[in-house]
Amino acid sequence: LHNKAETMKDVIWKSGWDGNWFLRAYDDFGDPLGSHLCEEGQIFIEPQGICVMAGLGIDDGRAKQALDAVAGRLATPDGIVLHQPAFTRYYLHLGEISSYPPGYKENSGVFCHTNPWIMIAETKIGRGDKAFDYYLRINPSYRQNVSEIHKCEPYVYAQLIAGKDAQNPGEAKNSWLTGSAAWNYVAITQYILGIRPTFDGLKIAPVIPSTWQKFSAQRFYRGVLYHIQAERIGKGNNVQLEIDGKPIRGTVIPIPPSNIKEVHVSVHVGNPFL
Repeated sequence: LHNKAETMKDVIWKSGWDGNWFLRAYDDFGDPLGSHLCEEGQIFIEPQGICVMAGLGIDDGRAKQALDAVAGRLATPDGIVLHQPAFTRYYLHLGEISSYPPGYKENSGVFCHTNPWIMIAETKIGRGDKAFDYYLRINPSYRQNVSEIHKCEPYVYAQLIAGKDAQNPGEAKNSWLTGSAAWNYVAITQYILGIRPTFDGLKIAPVIPSTWQKFSAQRFYRGVLYHIQAERIGKGNNVQLEIDGKPIRGTVIPIPPSNIKEVHVSVHVGNPFL
């Protein structure tokens, strides 16, 4: 399994890296999609999020490079669009994606389902400010500040927000018809707050905005109620955990004995010497 993963990594770097971001695909003729060589559709959101979530480029700076390209070319005040530039005509070899008007649906709309992949990817390289900023841009209640444009219920995600190329940018479409709520829940709770289950125990590794001084949460996991109090003590994302007043090494809380039903966790975030 390890060898297959390494083989896949080699293939991605050989054929899936465009120089500043990850390619989207190759068509039936072997031509790239999501490349600077394309006239339209030069960069897509999906591979930037998925590849960085998989750990590609984190150690050598290429993950940051790809996410910086997202910020520069895909991010808008209404969320991150699927690709840029939008398709301005129908491409027979691409089909449906180029059949929609620019800024709508798959043709460079803001798909709320894919935006959390970038939020999670940003936490992978330690940029909590960026991750939370993207979270707010498509958050239904937060978008009530622009309700006259958004035109959607303040308590549910839309499948789509019209992109910057649309006739009415920022207008939401197809509420309820999406898996966005689940993905955004994962992004905010498991990666920004950093509370996520693992095989060995509950992992707590927040990547929160630099302006957050503290937060509290409760997580029920494997029959145990975890009371979590997090406090920023310095810059960065270093984490030190205390379990019922006793420090532990690492960010994974071992599974407690079966007679323990509640655990109190103190989380110190950041380096106090920075």
